Amino acid sequence: MDNDFNLDLAEIASTIRAHEIVIMRFIAVGERLLLDFRTNDVDGALVRVVAPVRSVQERYQNLRQLRPRFDDPEKIVTVFWPRFTRSLETTGVWNEVVERIMRSPHPSELAKATRALGELVRLEMEQQRAAVRGGGEFRTLWSAATAAP
Repeated sequence: MDNDFNLDLAEIASTIRAHEIVIMRFIAVGERLLLDFRTNDVDGALVRVVAPVRSVQERYQNLRQLRPRFDDPEKIVTVFWPRFTRSLETTGVWNEVVERIMRSPHPSELAKATRALGELVRLEMEQQRAAVRGGGEFRTLWSAATAAP
């Protein structure tokens, strides 16, 4: 079951349409989704799963490494998504990303963006499995091995 947070989907869609760089943070997975809509003659938009950083300066440094042919952006906007990653599609938010890429000079970058979303969904599912099984940072409260017959 997904969290029943009241999200201003129109505001999130507007943010995706209006800003060059958007970082999406998620509740169930630590990785972020980087949406970098800047383009030039060589590079199209970049949609990629990235690790969290400790500071804004570190994020700018990360962007310089990922996008060396671009200057630093004026700002980076962060959007918190308190629902499952799959709901980006069902709420229509992912459609805004798709439309923005399709209107760009490099619409073929959509395939990479779709793979990034798939990777994020996979990471979230792994996190959920670990939570149920008690792996990694999770511990189970009841073990099937200690259950009474």
